[in-house]
Parts: sequence; C-alpha cells; structure tokens
Amino acid sequence: MSADSGARSEEKSSPTVIVERLHDDVMLPARATAGSAGFDLRAHLSERLVRCSNGEAQYERSANCADGEWGIELAPREMALIPLGFRTRLPQDVEAQIRPRSGQAFKHALTVPNAPGTIDSDYAEEWMVIVRNDAPAARRIVHGERIAQVVFSRFVAPDFRVSLVERTSERAGGFGSTGKH
Repeated sequence: MSADSGARSEEKSSPTVIVERLHDDVMLPARATAGSAGFDLRAHLSERLVRCSNGEAQYERSANCADGEWGIELAPREMALIPLGFRTRLPQDVEAQIRPRSGQAFKHALTVPNAPGTIDSDYAEEWMVIVRNDAPAARRIVHGERIAQVVFSRFVAPDFRVSLVERTSERAGGFGSTGKH
C-alpha cells in the first residue's frame, strides 16, 4: 500500500446532506467547479409569496411573471427573504453558512446582509436567503437565478464550566492588546 492511499483511507468521509425538493422544478445547490468551496443557491420564485423589508416595516409581495420569467422587484436598499424551494437534514456536527456570491455583490450590488447566515443542523424548514439590493436602482431577481452560495462546515459544541481564568500568555490590556502596530 502506498503512503498516498494510506493517507486517503485515514481521511473522514464526506458528510451526507438529505434534501427534500418542495417543488418539482427546484434546482439543488451545486458547485460551479470541482475546486469550488461554495454551492450556488438559486431563487425559487415561481408563483411564490416573498417576505420583504425596508428596514422599518415587513410586508409580503407576490412574485410576478414578466417576459416569461417569474421574479420579484427590489427597490434600492430593500431586502427580501428569497425562498429556495427545498429543505434539508444536515449531519449533527455540520452547519451551512450562507454567503454572497462575489459576482452578484460586485456587478449587481446584491448582498447578503447577515453574511455568513447560519443554517443549523436541526433546522428542517424551507431554506431562504436574506438578500438586499444595494444598487441605486431597482433590481429584479428571477426564478432560478444564482443569488448566494452555501459553504458547509463542521463545528464543535463545547461544554462550559465556570472557573477562574488565569493568564497563560503575555497578552494583557484587553481588545487589540498585542500592542503591535
């Protein structure tokens, strides 16, 4: 057995995410390339009601069909909770981190204001992404558009114990305390 194959056998296998499509036409998260860390997330807006916010009030708006595409229009600085059309069961020690797509943020000013948003392993409802139109003009999000990405990460849930915390290094002085400029 080669050293290379031995290293591979010691690696942990990839976790499995169970996915339930809530609509027949849902496009599941997918990586654009083999080297992509993020899986693209696509809006599912066909005949959907979308929760929106202007930062002061929350309201619902129906997606509409224009030029043969379902979508929703966002005014400048307006946010929407965009449905993705699926739900999952994540492994117990895995979280899903929702992040903006660089191209959407730079080219179209579509951001994910709570990035990274976390989907916990015990969340079993439809996935949604909060997006904000940071452009100075209205912006239409259409059904099937790649609006964000998800990166999966293992996490540790430690126990906490109350005790004195003694200094174990030279750090002192609080936040930003290394004193290096």
